[in-house]
Amino acid sequence: MSSVKFSPIDPASLGRVAVLFGGVSAEREVSLKSGSMILAALQRQGVDAIAFDPASRGLHELRDEGVTRAMIALHGRFGEDGTVQGALELLGIAYTGSGVTASAVAMDKILTKRIWASEGIPTPASRVLRPGQDASDLPRSLGLPLIIKPPHEGSTLGLTKVTEAGQIGAAMTLAMRFDDCALAEEFIEGPELTVTVLEIDGRAEALPVIEIRAPQGNYDFEHKYLSDATEYLCPAPLPAEMTARAQQLALAAFKSLGCRGWGRIDVMVRRRDQALFLLEINTAPGMTDHSLVPMAARAAGISYEQLVLIVAAGASLKSKQVSRS
Repeated sequence: MSSVKFSPIDPASLGRVAVLFGGVSAEREVSLKSGSMILAALQRQGVDAIAFDPASRGLHELRDEGVTRAMIALHGRFGEDGTVQGALELLGIAYTGSGVTASAVAMDKILTKRIWASEGIPTPASRVLRPGQDASDLPRSLGLPLIIKPPHEGSTLGLTKVTEAGQIGAAMTLAMRFDDCALAEEFIEGPELTVTVLEIDGRAEALPVIEIRAPQGNYDFEHKYLSDATEYLCPAPLPAEMTARAQQLALAAFKSLGCRGWGRIDVMVRRRDQALFLLEINTAPGMTDHSLVPMAARAAGISYEQLVLIVAAGASLKSKQVSRS
């Protein structure tokens, strides 16, 4: 793939940027890594950037700091679920990524899958599980293996690959440690892909596709963030038509939820017929040294430093601000 073209960005034009990271979600540690790398990259380029952890400071203090835009590097709840976005709207501070509604919907895997299904975007068959529910018929309805996970978490937290019926109860219990319900999902046997969508100069671009090859196909928290055993192939060694299809689906999925700025869509390839299925979308993607968005950007000719400038420059208020006289 040829390099993506984008307009130069003057770091001084960004004003004072607060990098929001840390937070109080189960993904705090990953957020700390993402945010510290983003902050350093902005400061290296002369941006007036400061660190801001909402776990220890009230968001109203952003005004006291003279912040003109916020770069959201918070992962999980109270970061990418629309809550922080709503607070920033009220404060009148421009922020990166999707707005309140798109963030909230994208964080909810159940709603996301319903919207995608209504739009004809393929996603694995699934069922919502409530506490105390008899789920013994799952192997019959969804097959084995199957996936059980919390519908409002990321980074594979609380996720179990169920290979036999006797594991369902424990998998539900684990998922509901993180959430008030669980999502059971058909397991798609085949390669795992991820596609980054990045808005550049006002247009949404699908960056090169990445294929993820984790040991024994187990792409869990350890193999995402801690281990070097997972292989990432970028661009993915796929037929050209499959690459194009994955990118087209990612763009359609991004737009169907009303997302903006950037996002990363996880895709499975069903080995037996090469069909593609979308799993979820992340509207505040990781930016650590193990993260996939910087990897896809590099393959498109965009350095980490350029990437953070592009994302920061895209910060905006999604709701119309009404002046009160």
